[in-house]
Amino acid sequence: MSFTSVPLTTPRLNRSELAVPGSSPHMFAKALASAADIVFLDLEDAVAPDDKVQARANVIATLRDLDWKGSGKTVSVRINGLDTPYMYRDVVDVVEQAGAHLDLIMIPKVGVPEDVYALDMLITQIEEAMGHEERIGLELIIESALGMQNVHEIAAASPRLESLHFGVADYSASIGAPTTAIGGFNPDYAVLADADADADREPHYADQWHYALARLVVAARANGLRPLDGPYGNFQDDPGFRAAAKRAAVLGCEGKWAIHPRQIPLGNEIFSPSAAEVARARQVLEAMRTAEAEGKGAVALDGRLLDIASVRQAEVLVRKAEMIAQAA
Repeated sequence: MSFTSVPLTTPRLNRSELAVPGSSPHMFAKALASAADIVFLDLEDAVAPDDKVQARANVIATLRDLDWKGSGKTVSVRINGLDTPYMYRDVVDVVEQAGAHLDLIMIPKVGVPEDVYALDMLITQIEEAMGHEERIGLELIIESALGMQNVHEIAAASPRLESLHFGVADYSASIGAPTTAIGGFNPDYAVLADADADADREPHYADQWHYALARLVVAARANGLRPLDGPYGNFQDDPGFRAAAKRAAVLGCEGKWAIHPRQIPLGNEIFSPSAAEVARARQVLEAMRTAEAEGKGAVALDGRLLDIASVRQAEVLVRKAEMIAQAA
């Protein structure tokens, strides 16, 4: 390990993150009762310009009226972008009137670390003025070429930061990618195998978002943050969602957005360790404890070498399993 120690952010389950439009208050109680680990109440893309003010009032009312924190549910609010006339009032009104009931604020379209600094300063001043005892954390969406270029500096921009999210739709528009699907498969992103005996060439498909998501994961983990995959637009396509979520999980993401309630159980399942994985992890930890007691630095288990790296992997799995059990 490096001599530089990276502190980890506030530990939270973040397997599924449900998006709920602030202009749809009839959805709030259902979201609170859902199995989503985190709910974000949206004031940005899901709300039409003419509905922004009312949506803000709706969000403030539900934070004050429903017992979000008492339920154990983590609640976030996605504010409007820094380039809009709505952002400052989102922050001031929500934090002043309901900040004591809020866990996180989600900042969209972050492009430079100064974007985070500006919000941190404003939130800090309001919290101090209102006497709020608990600090609100920040979730950041990386959804532009500028944001991806600066993602490593952005990930270190504030001690409030908890997670980085990949906003695939706006990112694809930002880089000029010819797609209208949100997080889905593109058949044009493929290579052709050499011709077979019949002169046929089989296509081999790949994930066009692999580089961007992998880069975001590295930036998040290097700064102790949670990396999250964003939305999968076709909420009726369960197999497509599963495939996208599994790719994200393999890359190191902790969870994925749910833009529809039916995606919540899929995200929770895919980003939870299986019973077999947890049992194996506990075996690894027990085997290493025995090895240490015998003065060994490594040990074999079922024909495989285990060392300190194996212990770290096992500890991550067991820790997550314990958090899931506590939340059940």
